[in-house]
Amino acid sequence: MTFRFGRTTAAAIATLAMLAAAPLRADTLVENVNGITLDEKGAVRTFSAMLFGTDGKVRALYQRKDKRPKAQYQVDGKGRTLIPGLIDAHLHMMRLGFSTLTLDLSDTRTLAEAQARIAAYAAAHPDRPWIVGRGWNQETWGLGRFPTAAELDAVVPGRPVWLVRADEHAGWANSAALAAAGINAATKDPVGGRIERGPGGRPAGVLVDGASELVEKFVPPPRPVDRDLAFDKAQRILWARGVTAAADMGTSLDDWQTFRRAGDLGRLRTRIMSYALGIDAMLSIAGPEPTPWLYDDRLRMNGVKLYLDGALGSRGAWLKAPYADSPGSRGYPLLNTTQLGNLMSRAAMDGFQIAVHAIGDQANGTLLDAVDDLQETYKGDRRWRVEHAQIVDPADIARFGRLRVIASMQPIHQVSDRTMAETRLGPARLGGAYAWRSIAAGGAVLAFGSDAPVEAPDPFAGMAAAIGREGPDGQPAGGWQPQEKISREAALAGYTTGAAYAGFAEQRFGRLAPGLWADFVIIDTDPLVAAPAALRQTHVIETWIGGQKVFEAGRERDKPIGR
Repeated sequence: MTFRFGRTTAAAIATLAMLAAAPLRADTLVENVNGITLDEKGAVRTFSAMLFGTDGKVRALYQRKDKRPKAQYQVDGKGRTLIPGLIDAHLHMMRLGFSTLTLDLSDTRTLAEAQARIAAYAAAHPDRPWIVGRGWNQETWGLGRFPTAAELDAVVPGRPVWLVRADEHAGWANSAALAAAGINAATKDPVGGRIERGPGGRPAGVLVDGASELVEKFVPPPRPVDRDLAFDKAQRILWARGVTAAADMGTSLDDWQTFRRAGDLGRLRTRIMSYALGIDAMLSIAGPEPTPWLYDDRLRMNGVKLYLDGALGSRGAWLKAPYADSPGSRGYPLLNTTQLGNLMSRAAMDGFQIAVHAIGDQANGTLLDAVDDLQETYKGDRRWRVEHAQIVDPADIARFGRLRVIASMQPIHQVSDRTMAETRLGPARLGGAYAWRSIAAGGAVLAFGSDAPVEAPDPFAGMAAAIGREGPDGQPAGGWQPQEKISREAALAGYTTGAAYAGFAEQRFGRLAPGLWADFVIIDTDPLVAAPAALRQTHVIETWIGGQKVFEAGRERDKPIGR
């Protein structure tokens, strides 16, 4: 991606300086709150006041009957609910920020609407050599097929256009972009990818999974100043949603340098548990072992992110049986079993945590086999992570708990993808789809996230999905596969203690207790009693990280830019 913002960038980047102007910390008593946290064993603990010190860490929680200490500052919570800062256990930090700076098609409902949006965006940015963006979804459009290069040529014929699908596992190119990348009928499908083709084998315009790299390597990269702006926007989006920490899944060296620049300048506030984009990036960033926690526990390279398969929407998820709507395909692995085992061993031998993207039931089963094989060699507290675990063979569900594998899942995917999952799999194969309750019942830890920018980083919408399994329209009534609903306490744990545990951070943040960071959110809803519809409407009033307020609703300087 390339950007030429000029004065716009200069003006927007100046907002970064506001972060450095935050007041110095002092002993502070937050009083008159409906305080809720989970303890080390997962039990709910309530309180009405909290004291945190000049170091930004919690000193004590108080019940109504307890005598309050004197504090230099007092904050009146006005009877509202205070909960620990929420953790997004799986997102893409820089992509989230860039989604506000590039063309966003995520809310388009038809191909024609998307074409109009693309044409308008191209006209508004005549200086950009490539038009880049994301968010299209042929399923939402009711298209019944992938869009084509010709349909992009009709609105932007001269400049290359590259648009990433909503699930980020396929890209849509116009003829100029295909030509710039040298892709033609003679171009072979790469291992782990597919070029959609038309008559005579000519590229039709969509490239799936590994094939996307054939175009992406020709897209001009963003400048460091653009990266800094994107990161600032991403942080502000998260704070407005009550998210104070996140696992960045697929950190590149450029991403890491962006985080470090922000940390060096005092602009890194969100706590980032980083997972490198592959072994090479892991070694370039961290070297021989995971990094220490940096910037007052705001940044650490925990481990590595690997991809085993693609996504359901683009039929790249690796299944045990053919797709119901494409009998000739079972998806495909992005790594064979030997490659997977070797890469996991390379990371594990130096103590890095391993997080593997697996969506299809064959991918999940293969990954669990790999963990089983490696357990004897790499002992200790490894906390193997499966990212997504969307479609699991019911016979494999108990293995998550037995192998102590963390299920890093995104509840909102169930709401967004259920009808597509029904089409892709057929009704007889949904028993292990988004099976939160069953996986947790087997003893596995659940860590919840959003996969932003694939979905909005809204933990309250995620909690609503987890406890109700209904969409915002209340459908299907009673919930989809309702046997997989979980309790409100378990949903809150997925975004707090579970997500912290999944990132080796449970002794630093994820709950409110003496000695842990004072990361908290004040909201207008009680998540332990609110109905799903009310949870979705939750408003974040204030967000605090390390005892410093980073967001306050209604204050212009604290409003997130973009979504």
